[in-house]
Amino acid sequence: MDKKKAAERILKLREIINDYRYHYHVLDESIMSEAAADSLKHELSLLEEKYPDLITPDSPTQRVAGKPLDKFTKIKHEKRMISLADVFSREEVLDWISRNEKLVPGGKIEEFFTDIKMDGLACSLKYRDGVFYQAVTRGDGLVGEDVTQNVKTIQNIPLRIDISEAEVRGEIVLFKKDFEELNRVQRKKGEPEYANPRNLAAGSIRQLDPKIAASRPLKFIAYDLVTPDKPTWHEAYETLRKLGFQTSNEDRVFKANEKKQLFEYIDALDDYRKGLKFNTDGMVIKINDRKVYDKLGIVGKTPRGAVAFKFPAEESTTKVRDIVISIGRTGAATPVALFDPVRVAGTTVRHATLHNADEISRLDIRIGDTVIIYKAGDIIPQVKEVLTTLRPDDAKPFNYEEALKKQYPELKFERPFGEVVYRVKGESSDLILRRSIEYYASKPALNIEGLGEKNVTALIDAGLVKSIADLYRLKVYEVAELERFGDLSAQNLVNAISESKAPVLNKFITALGIRHVGAATATSLARKFRRLEALVNATEDELLEIPDIGEVVAESIMAWFSDEDNLKLLDELKALGVWPKEESGEALPLAGKSYIVTGTLASMGREEAEDKLRALGATVTSSVTKTTTALIAGEKPGKAKTEKAAKLNIPTISEKEFLELIA
Repeated sequence: MDKKKAAERILKLREIINDYRYHYHVLDESIMSEAAADSLKHELSLLEEKYPDLITPDSPTQRVAGKPLDKFTKIKHEKRMISLADVFSREEVLDWISRNEKLVPGGKIEEFFTDIKMDGLACSLKYRDGVFYQAVTRGDGLVGEDVTQNVKTIQNIPLRIDISEAEVRGEIVLFKKDFEELNRVQRKKGEPEYANPRNLAAGSIRQLDPKIAASRPLKFIAYDLVTPDKPTWHEAYETLRKLGFQTSNEDRVFKANEKKQLFEYIDALDDYRKGLKFNTDGMVIKINDRKVYDKLGIVGKTPRGAVAFKFPAEESTTKVRDIVISIGRTGAATPVALFDPVRVAGTTVRHATLHNADEISRLDIRIGDTVIIYKAGDIIPQVKEVLTTLRPDDAKPFNYEEALKKQYPELKFERPFGEVVYRVKGESSDLILRRSIEYYASKPALNIEGLGEKNVTALIDAGLVKSIADLYRLKVYEVAELERFGDLSAQNLVNAISESKAPVLNKFITALGIRHVGAATATSLARKFRRLEALVNATEDELLEIPDIGEVVAESIMAWFSDEDNLKLLDELKALGVWPKEESGEALPLAGKSYIVTGTLASMGREEAEDKLRALGATVTSSVTKTTTALIAGEKPGKAKTEKAAKLNIPTISEKEFLELIA
């Protein structure tokens, strides 16, 4: 092949190879097999080898990595590469819009432009005579580093475009599937895995040896056409796509009066962003008109005309306020860290399990430490790391055995040989389960008729009940087959259990069997929080506002609602239709008054009488004090109580007066 024919062949080969590159690396579709494309590239390289003067900078063969560099050259940006101010809520977005409306002549903003916020390395590409010649990192926004040799190896970047002079900005990223494949290879080789796609992409570009960047499937996702200037961001994006650049394809335009649609799109994007090819942590919102955008100017390092709406963080930092221990249904003692409330992955996190004493030692976590927390599987909060450099001088190490003695002085614990978990000594899981169900069904709690000690034992021994939630899954025919039951008694039991599905809040709190929380404390909790959800998320300060709750009781309550097993039980019960009624916020007639019931009442049992008093807002106590409103005396009242009431001038009322009081 003579030189003239070679030149013609080279042009055709470059055209078809570039077309293949664009479809494969930008559009994610293939117009020919990889083997066929490799064959064409090989033919091109042979022709260019024979006629080296026909090689041009935009040839596909010029993507190969060059020689290692001694250092990166510093390059000043002609136009500053800026960062965006972060916003985290609709209110902050509306505030941003309102501020700009005051600055825009006439106060009128026509449109907003949005795009996904990439999690990669920002980079600027420059073209001269339509040919790519330089790539510069963001750096400090004013000066970056020349990384042309590394960036040139990225396959989805066009080496020639149909505009003479241009500057294109975007993010260099690694797609999730490519990152996972690289880590699979690392595992196979027995080498450490890479931490995350963003760090690996940035690290690849900042290697002095371009072969490293060439060996990794990096992508350039364009987000700005600096020159030539376009009237709107939307038109700039359209031009980028026509020039052959890959964009996120998540860009949208919203009219200024379409704020509702804008926020709906933000919510939708937050839902499906995990299914995108690349990682993202937010959405960029800009004033679409670039003249208006530029006139608004820059404050500090951020433009007035754009913000980055950050999606709920997957990780966050917070402080450890306390560490409490929860006793699970198997008798295992699990430590739980209590935090300053913080938003992680869309929910407020107040606590996380620390698993066991060994994990506390491994993390070296102390009360007062600042920690990084994350959601494992986007569900369960976990402590990732302790930031020891931020540890205050008064941070308190956690002594596990001392904490057990302080929080559970009446119990003995043991750590069986070879295990990492402390357990209640002499308590089997079946015994703990039986007690919890008996208490759940007892008169002070949900008062479920037919669930006494013997029937509970029979249900557990038969394997029909392995948790409180299983009570609501019982079938009549299953119960009827047990030795103690017939068809009628089985039906009665299942009916009684079903009737307990919507209990009053204080009874349900009592039934949970939280250590140190009896009927009186449960009533105080119900009045304070009114809804179970509010109690689940209560802070220590909120609990301590209740007069009869001290530090030990508050710790016990928080430990119970921090235990994963307990939270799972509540979720199961809710799914089965078991949930307490919301406490009324109305002022109750006996609120602020305190009573004691003593002796035998003819009209009702003492527990029922106490329940009726609590339902009317009264506090019921067991001992006479100066704050007692009255002593309610039935037949054969307690001598010590009546004498002390008389001594303190506390009135004693009869059963008849009591019935009139509660009528």
